[in-house]
Amino acid sequence: MSRGATVLIVDDEKRSLESLRRVLGGEFQIVCASSAAEAEAVLAGDLVQVILCDQRMPGESGVEFLTRVREHWPEPVRMIISGYTDAEDIIAGVNEAGIFQYVTKPWDPDKLIQSVREAAQLYAAQKDGGAAPPLEAKPSHERLQRLASDRRRAERRMFEFGRIVHAPESPMRQTLALARRAAEYDISVLITGASGTGKELLARAIHHGSARGEKSFVVENCGALPDELLESELFGCKKGAFTGAYQDRVGLFEVADGGSIFLDEIGETSPSFQVKLLRVLQEGEIRPLGAQRPRRVDVRVIAATNRNIVADVEAGRFRRDLYYRLAAFPIHLPPLSERRCDIAIIAARILVAVNQTFNRRVPGFEPETLRLLERYGWPGNVRELHNEIQRMVALSDGDANLPPGLLSPCITDHRATTTCDDQQRFTLKERVEMLECALIKESLERNGRNISHVADELGLSRVGLRSKIARYDISRVVDDES
Repeated sequence: MSRGATVLIVDDEKRSLESLRRVLGGEFQIVCASSAAEAEAVLAGDLVQVILCDQRMPGESGVEFLTRVREHWPEPVRMIISGYTDAEDIIAGVNEAGIFQYVTKPWDPDKLIQSVREAAQLYAAQKDGGAAPPLEAKPSHERLQRLASDRRRAERRMFEFGRIVHAPESPMRQTLALARRAAEYDISVLITGASGTGKELLARAIHHGSARGEKSFVVENCGALPDELLESELFGCKKGAFTGAYQDRVGLFEVADGGSIFLDEIGETSPSFQVKLLRVLQEGEIRPLGAQRPRRVDVRVIAATNRNIVADVEAGRFRRDLYYRLAAFPIHLPPLSERRCDIAIIAARILVAVNQTFNRRVPGFEPETLRLLERYGWPGNVRELHNEIQRMVALSDGDANLPPGLLSPCITDHRATTTCDDQQRFTLKERVEMLECALIKESLERNGRNISHVADELGLSRVGLRSKIARYDISRVVDDES
């Protein structure tokens, strides 16, 4: 009954859209929208049976959008996907937007497909005038509380320290020992490390290993928004506080009350915003934009940055008093190049997840493939390793072990390796080329593969940068300035 149903996926993250499209596309007709406006245009022109909407979108929440959808297009069955598990959010979704299912991140592909099937069946039953499946349309407040609690416990198990894989001799042993100690105390934590090392994963483990683990854990990338929008996201706003503030908005500090908030890329914030954040940390209260009175909040702050934050403090780019507030317990995550003993273990764990996402059964890696993976420098760290394994699985035929022939040229090219034993066999010119290649890839990763930004950062022209990218055969680069 559900085969062929049209599912509208609404999410402003391109990667999330693609992941959901891949998982659901084999059974349903998928239409994607990256904003509420795009989604409304689709609803105005196409027949949609199921809507799967992300809770966190710029401008308004998924619940707010689906509440409006309920008024104008009541027939599609509405589902929401979110990384937060507050009972209040679930209650608001059910009561205000008529949410059929509340899917929590990270979602399980098989369970997600089944949930969408049930939503499509419910739509068909409603259209046919028959009996709907035995689904509780408006659960009780107590049941919703239990549901939220069960999901938080499942998430807590998923992000236990023991699930952060590492070898016995890995430098991660010391890092995790520090993180476990930090989790025991209600203290601000500052996680430093290169992009892609897993700072958010470690922050989640600290939260779920703490006394606040049964409460909310919320995330904000501080480098992705201008000051006004960032203030609105974190502290909330009153209707009319600024252009585009069409209704009251609850900030993430209030959402995280009693739990933890993860402020990623904290080093990218402006001095004016740093002053406002400092007051929150000092006074334990927030003032939504346009509000007359502050509100008390009890939130543990875990911040992260890939910058040399100490150097920024010394240079006056980051407030010294805010740094000391955030870095009450500093933890540094080593790059993957210093964790070569962990690469095979991490690769195996990633392969399991990719097999699940792609519905494949690739059992493992050829020995030569693993050897090359362990020799490569990985300037993009675990994120780059994950992308490489995704690419290999997508290119592979059948369900055999992944051969070295599927690896990217930059990994199989000896100029890209960085171990000391290998470097002894290279000339000075070759070593300089290895370093230049690694720096370009690291900058590409850090700047979202934006050619203009990378050229500015490295002091190159766009033409010169493209020439070096072609010379070192660095692939998968975005060719525009978006």
